[in-house]
Amino acid sequence: MTHLSIPIWEFVFRGAVVYIFLLVLLRLTGKRQVGQLATFDLVLLLILSNAVQNSMNGGDNSLAGGLISAVTLIVLNHLVGAATSSSKAIEMFVEGRPQVLVHNGRVYGDVLRRSQLTRNELDAAIRSAGCTAADNVHLAILENNGSITVLPRPHPS
Repeated sequence: MTHLSIPIWEFVFRGAVVYIFLLVLLRLTGKRQVGQLATFDLVLLLILSNAVQNSMNGGDNSLAGGLISAVTLIVLNHLVGAATSSSKAIEMFVEGRPQVLVHNGRVYGDVLRRSQLTRNELDAAIRSAGCTAADNVHLAILENNGSITVLPRPHPS
């Protein structure tokens, strides 16, 4: 139950490599965050977790090995959080930048494609903000957390 088949340092090393690899991979593949997950995104994350399990534990299924891996991931997550709060360059790499999707009624299709957002997702966010169409939008921004902020055009007085 607690006998390790690989050394503790190897659990830490394997966990760190997998964490960094997935962080970079997921950051490079798109802007969606947990609040914006489509069904296929959730399925991908579940399968990814299963796919990398053995690369993290080296075949060790002991209780101690699982706890070491869990602590490693939590510590790494804490360190990444601390690094992003203290370095703008790291923050920009890990979290990205907000992206303008609509400005004065003009939809930027190239930004939608790069952000892997559909026009239907944008239209839903526009409607949620009380606008009937992109023509009524002054600014729509895809935020770092995956949400879309919509600022309506001011009504003429």
